[in-house]
Amino acid sequence: MSEAPRAPGAERRDRTRASGEMACYAALDLGTNNCRLLIATPGATSFRVVEAFSRIVRLGEGLSQTGRLSDAAMERALAALRISAEKIRRRRVIQLRAIATQACRMAENGPEFIERVFAETGLRLQIISPQEEARLSVAGCVSLLDRSAEAALVVDVGGGSTELSWVELGEAASAGPSHRPPPIRAWLSIPIGVVTLAEKFPEGEAATETWFRAMVDTVKAEIGAFRRADPLRPVFDRDRAHLIGTSGAITSLAGMHLNLLRYDRNRVDGIWMTREQCEAAAARLLALSARERAEQPCIGPDRADLVLAGAAILQAVQELWPCNRVRVADRGLREGILISLMSDRGRRRRRRRRPARAMAAE
Repeated sequence: MSEAPRAPGAERRDRTRASGEMACYAALDLGTNNCRLLIATPGATSFRVVEAFSRIVRLGEGLSQTGRLSDAAMERALAALRISAEKIRRRRVIQLRAIATQACRMAENGPEFIERVFAETGLRLQIISPQEEARLSVAGCVSLLDRSAEAALVVDVGGGSTELSWVELGEAASAGPSHRPPPIRAWLSIPIGVVTLAEKFPEGEAATETWFRAMVDTVKAEIGAFRRADPLRPVFDRDRAHLIGTSGAITSLAGMHLNLLRYDRNRVDGIWMTREQCEAAAARLLALSARERAEQPCIGPDRADLVLAGAAILQAVQELWPCNRVRVADRGLREGILISLMSDRGRRRRRRRRPARAMAAE
């Protein structure tokens, strides 16, 4: 992986060091549905968030029909990116990694849009591969892994794609610091996310069980033919594995399950749910009209037409890879980027110090 591009305002790095301010790192994720920014300072084994920003931009709206990013979608994304760039400058970020995912991978005019973003905001977005997206999602969720289990399946449900990563746990695989990601034994990316699935299956007058089942079966058809994770099936059959679900749709299901009057990340992130509880929350949503879903405090109008697509993706995974335990993650790509940036910088510093110590020993 090439070194992350310098952040806007990174020329202030020397002044930040001289003033004794804690160095800030930033991770920006432009997805098919959301634009998310996280700015943090490093800690001993993790980091402390100093600013977060998230906006639903629906960059991939209509992309599955036209193959192109629409003018309206690009304008929405650019508005969010301008805000992000200003926050990065104001915080004097010393290192930034800004990524774009499925929408920009798919779109005929994706590269052209990336150049426009740089020209108008100074942000250099990197279109990452599905494999890199899966790796970063696992890294971002590493602290939620139950190391007493033998395996886990990390499911990152995006707007335009879903990444699945089968990780091996157990004694041998979990040797070393618990904040390091375990080995990924198999990974899969399917070109189905909440936006693309919802567009393929418009809700119509009302959500029905037949409509929902058609979404589940479509996702199962994409995942079912994948065989590289089969060596881990005995672990799942013995109920020695668990799922981690990361997406706005899955956190919304958790909020419904907890009957929250307003979304609370501290209560949702890391919560354990059973498969039955996930299905019960989906059934409650299915019984609501689109207007009623929009009125739910953990969903709102921006996700009302997408949350059931997310629930269908999760159910498809659970039917193919049954697990009694699901851990909900309000984290993922951005956290994985920050961990990677801080780890890389720490390794570079240690390498620079070695020659000095060797000379002193002589």
